[in-house]
Amino acid sequence: MTISDISLSRSRNTGGSGLAKALGVAAGMAAMGWASAALAVDPASLPGRHAPATPAHSTHAAGADSTIHPIRGFLPDLNFELAAAGGKTVTEEDFEGKIVMMFFGYASCPDICPTTMAQLSQVVDTLGPDAADKVRIVFISVDPHRDTPEILQAYVDAFDSNAIGLTGTERQISRLARRYRVAYQIQEPPNDETTSYEVAHSRGIYIFDARGKARMLASDGESVEKLAGAVRELLSET
Repeated sequence: MTISDISLSRSRNTGGSGLAKALGVAAGMAAMGWASAALAVDPASLPGRHAPATPAHSTHAAGADSTIHPIRGFLPDLNFELAAAGGKTVTEEDFEGKIVMMFFGYASCPDICPTTMAQLSQVVDTLGPDAADKVRIVFISVDPHRDTPEILQAYVDAFDSNAIGLTGTERQISRLARRYRVAYQIQEPPNDETTSYEVAHSRGIYIFDARGKARMLASDGESVEKLAGAVRELLSET
């Protein structure tokens, strides 16, 4: 598996719709002029909150071959400035000394994102309380028009209390996606619909060491045991 082999998942807000091949390069977000409405979020009602780690009837094709690749020297260090819940601005400095498992997606994704979040939560649980304190799950939205910081944080809190959901402007997300070769595309809504449109995004889990260096890229289909082993390897270096 290479970075360009990561599958691209696509779905509507109310369900999956199909699959496209990975673009291999970051796709620009369509120009859109609407804003997301603030929503009250019940974490228990979020898509996939109680979904199994591997859905029996996923609307997406299977991910790339289950494996973890070393990417040291091939991708840049952790670097961003994004918005978090509570009006906070978060940068890579907030994760200094932490192992970061970073994943790009969106909160209304019906299967790939929630199952990956559940998977990463299991990794943290497997590591145990002492090690887990040194690990953070970072979920970055490629759908900033629907995903406010508060919606994202409610979403990730449903899986892991130490996870953090981040978003930003179109330009910020596009720039970060290009930095890590993440492909995504947002379809302009038909007519005046602002909450029902398709989002396609590449799949992969980026793992950074405690110094913010990009170290590993894993398939979202990787086992919890192998992911936990990869993180333990990085923890042993701290």
